[in-house]
Amino acid sequence: MKFNKLNIIVLIGLLAIVGVIAMQLATLNQAYTFEKKELGEKIHFALQDVVTKIYRDNKSEQPATSPIKKISEDYYVVNVDDVFEADILEIYLKNEFQKVKLDMDYEYAMYNCGSDEMVYGEYITMNSSDKEKHTCKNCFTKRPGLVYYFAVRFPQLRHSYITSLQQYWVYTGVLLLVLVIYVYSVLLLLRQKKYTELQKDFINNMTHEFKTPLSSILIASNYAIKQEAIETNPKLSKYLKIIIEQSNKLNQHIERILSVAKTEGSIVSLEKKAFNITETLELVKDNAMLKFENAQVNVTSLGDSRPVKADEFHFYNIAYNIVENAIKYGTATPKIDITVTPEGKGLQLQFKDDGPGIAAEHIDFVFDRFYRIPRENKKEVEGFGIGLFYVKKICELHGWKISIKNNSGTGITITIHIPKSSLE
Repeated sequence: MKFNKLNIIVLIGLLAIVGVIAMQLATLNQAYTFEKKELGEKIHFALQDVVTKIYRDNKSEQPATSPIKKISEDYYVVNVDDVFEADILEIYLKNEFQKVKLDMDYEYAMYNCGSDEMVYGEYITMNSSDKEKHTCKNCFTKRPGLVYYFAVRFPQLRHSYITSLQQYWVYTGVLLLVLVIYVYSVLLLLRQKKYTELQKDFINNMTHEFKTPLSSILIASNYAIKQEAIETNPKLSKYLKIIIEQSNKLNQHIERILSVAKTEGSIVSLEKKAFNITETLELVKDNAMLKFENAQVNVTSLGDSRPVKADEFHFYNIAYNIVENAIKYGTATPKIDITVTPEGKGLQLQFKDDGPGIAAEHIDFVFDRFYRIPRENKKEVEGFGIGLFYVKKICELHGWKISIKNNSGTGITITIHIPKSSLE
């Protein structure tokens, strides 16, 4: 695998999260071990005190060796080696377990030497609501070589370990969830990176496809304009000059637009200067109506003639792009009204057309890169989905806000809000 910055960051993040989870699991294991030890000590101390009281009642001398034997995690046998009463034993067990705050269900049984069998005592419940479910009379078995002894069993001891560590389980679960989310996010990121690479390949291919016919147009136009028949015909000469001028401008547009479309970042350097926005919009109008003879474009300025400080080249591009879209996707005789009005201390530009509008499920995505609205009857004018993305990008670079909405009747309105900071 090739280690670029993205791969290194992903690997470091993954190792960090795995390390944190490993530490949490180690902490959980330590807490579990400590909890087992603490409960074992509580049980041992409580049973030792029970034996001490029994020997005290019988006025006998307590042996030096411990009478308590741990058979399993939840099963203890206590060799009293002296007589004791069952009722007294139950009272002592309750009292001593309460002293050490052992809030846990337990059951006990005693060996009867007369019948040579274990006699079940009682199931003492603390928190269990289903006593019969946990009772196990057959779990108490005889121990060879012992006469006076009793056994205690804790049915919910293992469950108690888990519940007492609830806080640690929650932390561990949260960390595992974070790991899952991280892995899922990385997979999405890698998939998005793959799509970005495909987009770059697409853009590079389209750059070639655009430039080849455009170069042919410029070569043919520059040759044609030098011909005597064209030079002596002012009308044809004027049209050829327009072709050359607009072809050169289109060539610049392709370079700028495709450059913006190649990345989400801001790679365009704006050359801001003061210019009359109405005059630029009039130029957009003239060029659009020259290209589309059936279109009607109106420019209206209401009240504010202050110059706008912005990149005039890019402003012309975005305005022409909006108007051209309205014409291409509009009616047979499209009408576009461009209005410049004061808005607070800034300006508001509105591009209103009389076209079919945009369906609600698509209108929120029209400024997304490469997004194209399905148009069954307009396949011949489908673009590449970078026009309005470019418009929004340039507005964002200027610090302007752009919005789009369907009109109450027909068509859509695109609004650009120019703040006071962009005015002279």
